[in-house]
Amino acid sequence: MKVHLPALSRRRLLQGSALLLAQGGLAACQIPREADRFAKADALIQQAISNGECPGVVWGVGQHGHLIHRGVFGARSLEPQCEAMTWDTVFDMASLTKPMITALAVMQLVEKGLVDVDAPVARYLPQFAAGGKEQITVRLLLTHFSGLQPDLPRHPDWWGKAAATERVMQAVPKQPPGSGFIYSDLNFIALGLLVEKITLQTLNVYAQKNILAPLDMVQSGFLPPASLQARIAPTQYDEHGHMLRGVVHDPTARRMDGVAGNAGLFSTADDVTRYAQALLDKRAGRPSPFPLTRATLLCMTTPQQPAGQKSLRGFGWDIASPYATPRGDRLSRTSFGHTGFTGTSLWIDPDNDCYVFILTNRVHPNGGHSVVHLRHDVATAVGDALGLPLSGP
Repeated sequence: MKVHLPALSRRRLLQGSALLLAQGGLAACQIPREADRFAKADALIQQAISNGECPGVVWGVGQHGHLIHRGVFGARSLEPQCEAMTWDTVFDMASLTKPMITALAVMQLVEKGLVDVDAPVARYLPQFAAGGKEQITVRLLLTHFSGLQPDLPRHPDWWGKAAATERVMQAVPKQPPGSGFIYSDLNFIALGLLVEKITLQTLNVYAQKNILAPLDMVQSGFLPPASLQARIAPTQYDEHGHMLRGVVHDPTARRMDGVAGNAGLFSTADDVTRYAQALLDKRAGRPSPFPLTRATLLCMTTPQQPAGQKSLRGFGWDIASPYATPRGDRLSRTSFGHTGFTGTSLWIDPDNDCYVFILTNRVHPNGGHSVVHLRHDVATAVGDALGLPLSGP
């Protein structure tokens, strides 16, 4: 039986937030000399929690090789019991899986000469040509210009990787490939299948060996082990009334047994910091363990969409699309990032050598509220604190 507890959840949210405030749970874990500098951003997050927009937040700012501010606010869990948020909380990263894992894996294969971004996807996955998709290239998947629908329908109900694969292969574009931007999970599910086909490894195994291990992201991965369970931020009740905790929130990735190109990564603030710093260092030409060459990374993080299009997308990363609000008003126009449906976001600004991440389980416990404006406002406050000028339209 599905659980619907909206009124009760709101009441518990307010009670939990009040309890944590009284216990000091809303106090930021900060580097003291930076505390006042980022007070406005911290206050925005505290207000969002008080308003019931999310149960809790872990967030941070890095610049010039250092984590210069970090904050831990609110609750990790409200149901079935209240738990305070902690810096080492493990989050369902949702669609941040796309750029952090899947797109990076594809570009590693490009570097090895195993994939051509301008080749038809059907060269690597012959069944993908069905339904008028024979001209869709790897580039169009990476930039969300394939014309495919946003997600896989769940009716009639299906379960399993084979069923998902069949539906992706038979999908028909909603508009001509290359003609317009449609953010689609199908694009990255297909890219995950491409990685698996070429490497003969499941995406989670490939990512562990070739991305997470080189970056020393020891608390990150798909299918988190039981040893991390107590630190995982729960998301929401599934269709059977079970609270999802350590099980991917995204319905399609969950039906694919937790490993998919569009979602499934779990991570922590420490590991996100490692990833962002390594990326910035590699892009700037500094020593870095980031597992890609600088030239390829520049391709990932600069506009790669079809000519003449207004939505600017790199390979996996968003630059200037309708989803780019986490850039705020002061991070540079060449900055890039991504968000996750569960409430996660990472935005990286190479021009100002900085990054901002916000990790929250805003869908907990029963679907949650939008944090779109919070991401935007926090990024703007961070830019102000760093002394950055308005970045313009």
